Amino acid sequence: MSTTFVPGPHLLESPRGRDWPRLPAAPVPGRGAVPPERADVVVVGAGPAGLAVASALWHHGVSDVVVLDRAGRPCGRFFGRVDLLGQRVLRSPYEHHPGVEGYRDCELLDFARLHWGRLTPVERREVRMAQAGHRSVVPVDVFEAYCDHLVDTHGVAEKTWRATVREVLPADDRVTVRTDRGPVTARHVVLCPGEERREAPEEWWGGGAAPPGVSHWDERVPAAGERQVVVGAGLTSAHLISNALEAGREVHWVVREPGERYQCADVNSKFFRPEGRARIGNVGWADRLRLIAEFRRASIMFEFRPQLERAEAEGRLVVHRGEAITGVTAGAGGTAVLRLAGGRRVAGDCAVLALGTTPETGRGLMPEEVVGERDGWPELDERTLAYAYAPRVSVVGAAAGMVLGPAARNIDGHRVATARVAESIARSLRGEAPVAAPVRAKVGAGV
Repeated sequence: MSTTFVPGPHLLESPRGRDWPRLPAAPVPGRGAVPPERADVVVVGAGPAGLAVASALWHHGVSDVVVLDRAGRPCGRFFGRVDLLGQRVLRSPYEHHPGVEGYRDCELLDFARLHWGRLTPVERREVRMAQAGHRSVVPVDVFEAYCDHLVDTHGVAEKTWRATVREVLPADDRVTVRTDRGPVTARHVVLCPGEERREAPEEWWGGGAAPPGVSHWDERVPAAGERQVVVGAGLTSAHLISNALEAGREVHWVVREPGERYQCADVNSKFFRPEGRARIGNVGWADRLRLIAEFRRASIMFEFRPQLERAEAEGRLVVHRGEAITGVTAGAGGTAVLRLAGGRRVAGDCAVLALGTTPETGRGLMPEEVVGERDGWPELDERTLAYAYAPRVSVVGAAAGMVLGPAARNIDGHRVATARVAESIARSLRGEAPVAAPVRAKVGAGV
């Protein structure tokens, strides 16, 4: 007889909003300020990936950096989404953080130990688990305080400007970034735009705005109503369901797969190791696509399993497994009605779609021939993560998945990508290595 260990839901309940000590704040650009017209490096996006890039460039001695972000606050959008879901812990362990490897930087685990007195007994036990090399969960509160620490110690806030990037136009000797606050010309640009929500298939309601009663995971869920429908099979769905159950709602959960998947990491751990990344790099394009599809499947942290299984047994959670949606319409009184492939209908006072996210590849910012998109992925130099047709523009984040594998979308994958990108840019700025190649036109259909 085998026994499977399932961690208790109490690991999900770290406090949020604690007061953490910070270094004296440096002056930051005002909300109406205009970014500089020129810089050595422009980083597009100030999420965890952009923070990692700016911190790494600081260690390389690259100080003329402009970070452009629509929110204007490092990691602001990231934590805004986290708090919208009421998420208290991260899926990523202590080893995964946006700090810089190879330098004497304070790592996330060190940071938690330095603030031991602010941790709960459960959080302290998780730190000990991490020190022993076991899987552990990281409080969002600790992670945000650590990101603030990186911002303060690497001077990121004063380099961050609130701006929405409209276009990135590469040339042989420079890149022009056009924003709603004016253009910035740089010698190098790093795209760290994160991921956007995956929209519903057009056939569900004909495209356009969602019907009344239907919202998405990154929007505020209506507070009224007794029945809520959640669509999706990932960690976001679990948070939405947990919140609705705690609010006393009956929840209907629509899962397209035959069953939900519980696992401790969203990506198989082997892909975080060099040999796992080499597995991606040593196979052809078709095999990479297969591996990405196989290991990017939605899953839920083990900690949710007892809560969701208990709610299902009590009838407070109804799970529609193996049910594809064929249509979504508005019902009487602003309710949402979902038609399932089996012919059934599921109605709720509100329906929330958590269909996953898609990587921002640079398409829409740069000309399509520069992105070189193939099967939804850009063509990148595998050594530097620069675009093959725009070697002064690099990418960090999920868009590097066909080079780094499924871990590219994870915080640890961001750090691996950052190390390549920052070193390549620093060497180029010092004149130690030329930019890989001049901008060239895309030839033929083969990429």
